[in-house]
Amino acid sequence: MTAGTGGPRPGQRRRVSSHPKDWVRAVGPPAGATLPLRVLAGEPGVDLAHWAAHSTQRVRTWLDEHGAVLFRGFGVDLERFGTALRALAGDPSPYLERSSPRTELGDRVYTATDHPADQPIAMHHENSYQREFPQRLVFCCLRPAATGGATPLADARRVLGRIRPDVRAEFAERGVRYVRNFGTGLGVGWREAFQTDQRARVERHCRERDIEVEWVGGDRLRTVQVRPALAVHPGTGARVWFNHAVFFHVSSLPAEVRAAVRAQFAEADLPVNSYYGDGEPIPDGVLDHLRAAYAAERTAVPWQAGDLLLVDNLLAAHGREPYTGDRLVAVAMTGPLSWDAARAEVVR
Repeated sequence: MTAGTGGPRPGQRRRVSSHPKDWVRAVGPPAGATLPLRVLAGEPGVDLAHWAAHSTQRVRTWLDEHGAVLFRGFGVDLERFGTALRALAGDPSPYLERSSPRTELGDRVYTATDHPADQPIAMHHENSYQREFPQRLVFCCLRPAATGGATPLADARRVLGRIRPDVRAEFAERGVRYVRNFGTGLGVGWREAFQTDQRARVERHCRERDIEVEWVGGDRLRTVQVRPALAVHPGTGARVWFNHAVFFHVSSLPAEVRAAVRAQFAEADLPVNSYYGDGEPIPDGVLDHLRAAYAAERTAVPWQAGDLLLVDNLLAAHGREPYTGDRLVAVAMTGPLSWDAARAEVVR
């Protein structure tokens, strides 16, 4: 940019060159945390997508080290989100085997969740219960909440380090069994979850992904799938705690909701629940221990309009705080990865 020409006109994005001047600066994670790395625009109007296209290796290095990178001050809106997420993380993937209601805002861009605003969302790794899951998540804050509504994060490497060796070994050996009942009137129905109204397509999808299927009568579907509880990051080799054991367990529901669900459904008919891989219940003390490990590593940076958050799904768990106001956060999922590429060896 020539001296004296001034900044970009309103609404204009500044196209940065890959040299000689870098128009972003990294200021590090919040005090006492390892994530997210915060990367700020050096001056107004920097085009994040253009900068990212010339900074692929730098972004990958940041993400491998920290697990999540928050880009702030780039003024990303819904129109610019598509180009920015593709430059940072690749083409977005469809959302299948859904576990929460979402609204599609664009091509494979969704609301982060349409879960009730007054309820927290526990820490989890997106779609870790599936045979194939996204390696990266890209969030964009289009409209922050009036109060609350942050997306808390936890480093999955450090969470694993806080879990007792005996608990780690038990899950490493047995895995996690996820039982889901669709059509109960709670949660998403099977048509929304699998994005089809044809039972044969659901059965084929599940058969190809090692999911047991049972039509329970009427319009109800029960699925059972067993997945590992620990993973290895294919890029860094780091072992991580990576599952939905706590998130899907009935005890993670708010107390009033949990009591109502328990009163309405038999154990086998709960909308969703988790067990050890062999079907044995996970003890309450173990679940409390796992929640404490997440809580000890939890950090949350309040959203600002225009923020973009890039998350490595294996390296960082995420959740959501309750909120008030008209919050709107978009998300896309990229980099499909199979458990075949991320499976951890059992260490006794």
